[in-house]
Amino acid sequence: MSRPPRPARSPSRRPSAAPRRAPKAPPVEPRLVLFNKPFDVLTQFSDGEGRATLKDYIDIPGVYPAGRLDRDSEGLLLLTNDGRLQARIADPKHKLPKTYWVQVEGEPTDEQLQRLRDGVELNDGPTLPAEARRLEEPRLWERDPPVRFRKTVPTAWLELVIREGRNRQVRRMTAAVGLPTLRLVRVRIGPWSLDGLGLGEYREVPATL
Repeated sequence: MSRPPRPARSPSRRPSAAPRRAPKAPPVEPRLVLFNKPFDVLTQFSDGEGRATLKDYIDIPGVYPAGRLDRDSEGLLLLTNDGRLQARIADPKHKLPKTYWVQVEGEPTDEQLQRLRDGVELNDGPTLPAEARRLEEPRLWERDPPVRFRKTVPTAWLELVIREGRNRQVRRMTAAVGLPTLRLVRVRIGPWSLDGLGLGEYREVPATL
């Protein structure tokens, strides 16, 4: 009597080797750069119109501005490669104080200074209260080109400390109280200042806040 044929054995399946994971890239070390931005320099690294940009001054790859500083303003600009630090510096909800020295047209009165301290009504709503005081003319670098003055109109310097980041806010605030801004220099953001930085110079500091 013949035996029934044995069922064919299915080929044994060996467990496939686990896919190799690409090695993790080492963490990027946070960097923070303080830059003394000259007048007429854009706070970006490229420009299709041939205007001066950060690339003309800063040779550090991977950093980008934390906040903005208008082309016609001067002074302290912070740059970082760390997104969280950038948000803490630039986001108005953190209310990081920013200090400006402002040359204005006219002689500020106590009433005008108090209006700045109380908050000014702008077209996008009232500003938060600010710190405002008269300032003796500070020792600064020469601006290129120089400020145009009117011989018959006096000028004065103010120190303003604000905790917002609206577009051209300081200029709009001084104009709203009858003191047009002629020159605007940011000298401090939170714990960082321009101390020891010449015009167009930068330096790295610990990336902590």
